[in-house]
Amino acid sequence: MMEATADGTLIRVANPEAPSALTWAWIGPFVGALIRPLGGWISDKVGGSIVTQIISAVMVVASIATGYVMMQAYNATDPNQFFWLFLLLFIVLFAASGIGNGSTFRSIGVIFDQQQKGPVLGWTSAVAAYGAFIAPRVMGEQIQAGTPELAMYGFAVFYAICLVINWWFYLRKGAYVKNP
Repeated sequence: MMEATADGTLIRVANPEAPSALTWAWIGPFVGALIRPLGGWISDKVGGSIVTQIISAVMVVASIATGYVMMQAYNATDPNQFFWLFLLLFIVLFAASGIGNGSTFRSIGVIFDQQQKGPVLGWTSAVAAYGAFIAPRVMGEQIQAGTPELAMYGFAVFYAICLVINWWFYLRKGAYVKNP
């Protein structure tokens, strides 16, 4: 929400009528965890890298859209009008991350041999756990700075890089490992 200071400049301020984050925050992780097996099942049918590619593209678009909605809400006189769209986009992000998690773990079983699977699964789980720690930290810092949309745009860049890496190593012609 924007507020004018004494000298007439506009600054962002917290919305005193905003819904409680604690009321809604559980929905995203719940949806992501619930839908994870679907990611593995779809990947068994069409291929883990293909699912990962599609999901990465969805996450790029959803992150950009979420950042844009956040920016619109911050600059609106009535930011509450953006809440349901924001919540929907965040649920899309969590659902996509759950499906992507399932497709990634399915791909590990296809790409690596018996001796490598265990260590790679462990390393991947550790990286995923770190992501679950760092993403809220980045978001919290950007919220404190008054620019949470920048976190979403940064996440979009990260997902775009993941999309390119997935294509390069698994989907392009002459890829290192063919893992459709």
